[in-house]
Amino acid sequence: METRSSRLALAMACALAAMAAAPAARAAPAQTGEIPVCNRSLGTLAVVESQGRNWWSGQRLASPTALIKVFVNRSRCFTLVDRGVGLEAMKAERGLAADGELRGGSNIGKGQIRAADYMMVPDVVSQNDDASGNRIGGLIGGLIGDRTAAAVVGGINIKRKTADVVLTVTDARSSEQVAMTDGHASKTDLGWSGGAGVFRGAALGGGATGYANTEMGKVLTLAYLQAYTDMVAQLGGLPANASAANAQQAVTVNKPARLLKQSNGKGGAVRDLDVGMMLYPTGNKDGLMWEVDDELGNRGWVNSTLFGLSR
Repeated sequence: METRSSRLALAMACALAAMAAAPAARAAPAQTGEIPVCNRSLGTLAVVESQGRNWWSGQRLASPTALIKVFVNRSRCFTLVDRGVGLEAMKAERGLAADGELRGGSNIGKGQIRAADYMMVPDVVSQNDDASGNRIGGLIGGLIGDRTAAAVVGGINIKRKTADVVLTVTDARSSEQVAMTDGHASKTDLGWSGGAGVFRGAALGGGATGYANTEMGKVLTLAYLQAYTDMVAQLGGLPANASAANAQQAVTVNKPARLLKQSNGKGGAVRDLDVGMMLYPTGNKDGLMWEVDDELGNRGWVNSTLFGLSR
């Protein structure tokens, strides 16, 4: 009978093979248990907490967001932006700048924070304790595909040292969920990968406390690594410029205007545009003239000096 270790090894080998074929990633790592490495950034990523209950502190572990950030930093597959404690500290620093407390030439102000293209949320498969208190989670049929639904999924089983986790990635502009991957690992998997790749050195670093020096932490690390490796393979075809690939931001008319049939004004107007009307740029431009759609589906051209970005 096929062991869990061999199933995990096979799944990770398949994911790494797919990643090697993707345009964003280089050749697969030499060993299983390695963090994948990309030859270009797939976009800007924020790793955020799930809205579920805190299950990790009871295991004396840091939040799984810290672990995923280690993967992201080492893989170079995304440009990481902080949407947690670091951002709150930045806001405080900008508050000092706004109050005039910082030295001249500090160059801190508006318009400098980089936008996140994608949001990644790490979680366990489910978060409902059973009566024993030794099992976190339960089966969520069909949530993350047949492979996981077909297994006995239990989130985290502390006694058996097993973990079933999930990663989701959402497009920050469109809110579309662009990928969802799952990972499974158990104590028996530590035998073939415990000393390789991700655990090389005394600790994972990056604030991922406990994941490299506790048995449950190592199991969770392998499960999240499997999910992250699959994620990189799935996202290999993302556009190089996520902002340009998305729909243009809506604009609002701030001065009386006319929607013209042609950018040069020939052919007359489609309609008059009142102040406060929302328009949707198509991306086509001709000097100051932008092609837009109105809320009724009319398409035409309008002078960009007569509208501003919708807030």
